Amino acid sequence: MPPQPDSPNTPLAALWRPPALMGVVLGGEALAAILALAPTQSGDRLVHFGLASLGIQWVALATLCALFLLRRPLERLPSSRLAWACLAMFLVMSLLVGAAAWGVLLLTGNAEGSRQLFMLRMLAMALVVGLIGLLTYQNYWRSRQLAVRAKQLELEALRARIRPHFLFNTLNTGAALVHARPDEAERVLLDLADLFRSALRGQELIPLAEELALTRRYLEIEALRFGSRLQLSWNVPDTLPDARVPSLSIQPLAENAIRHGIERLPEGGRLEVSVQASADGIDVTVANDLPASTSASRGHAVGLASARERVLAMPGNLGRIDAGIEGGRFVARMRLPFQAG
Repeated sequence: MPPQPDSPNTPLAALWRPPALMGVVLGGEALAAILALAPTQSGDRLVHFGLASLGIQWVALATLCALFLLRRPLERLPSSRLAWACLAMFLVMSLLVGAAAWGVLLLTGNAEGSRQLFMLRMLAMALVVGLIGLLTYQNYWRSRQLAVRAKQLELEALRARIRPHFLFNTLNTGAALVHARPDEAERVLLDLADLFRSALRGQELIPLAEELALTRRYLEIEALRFGSRLQLSWNVPDTLPDARVPSLSIQPLAENAIRHGIERLPEGGRLEVSVQASADGIDVTVANDLPASTSASRGHAVGLASARERVLAMPGNLGRIDAGIEGGRFVARMRLPFQAG
């Protein structure tokens, strides 16, 4: 599905960010300094710098304002046409500012040469600067898209490393229950189908309630496998916040707690899942008992990396995961910003 207008994943959206705006302003000042220091300039170079800076900033800011006002129709254009449309907008603004500048020069008696020559010079400089800016931004956008794609591939690789273990365990559990408890075996397979249907549909952000439901289905499957060895404790409010979280962000933490905690305890252990909502975000905590050997905690790296990558990829980079051993238990705390549906 193509990005929608005003989406942070559209080419024009990066122009409204503070780093881009600061780059445009500083780039304009650098160009004004180059024009003022040119050997052909005579008179007070500081005055030339001020006039050039004023004209360049008017052109740059007017172009950005026009692109922002026309962003919705512009975003529907193909990338090649969008680039030429932006360049044309920059040239038009340069001509308008150049015409105003020529009028000011006439009023002050500082006009030199003809109006046509002055406008041609302005248009030529604007064309050169516009082409350079267009090529620079094109390279930036391509590198950004490659970085996003690399992050997606990394997420898929981490996801592929976790799913097989869960799949094999679930199938073994279902096979063991087929003859003794066929109803429970059917429920295991249905829960497995729901989990994989959600994982394979490709939706990155899902409601928090849905992600918790997937985690609950997974733990119900594991409860059939471990029996009394697995003691589950849920501390979830009756009304969950209307928020969206990365898909398969909480379930890998629960799977890690089973795989590297409960599974290695002969007598079993306790696993707790809690959710707390505050004014500035959501805290999800998954805690599990550990074997006496602290080396068992090393296995949590894969699941934590998978969940951490999904949380860090959320818009705004406001999510985080803190994990470690506390009081002989492994505790993973996920901080999620609100992503309203």
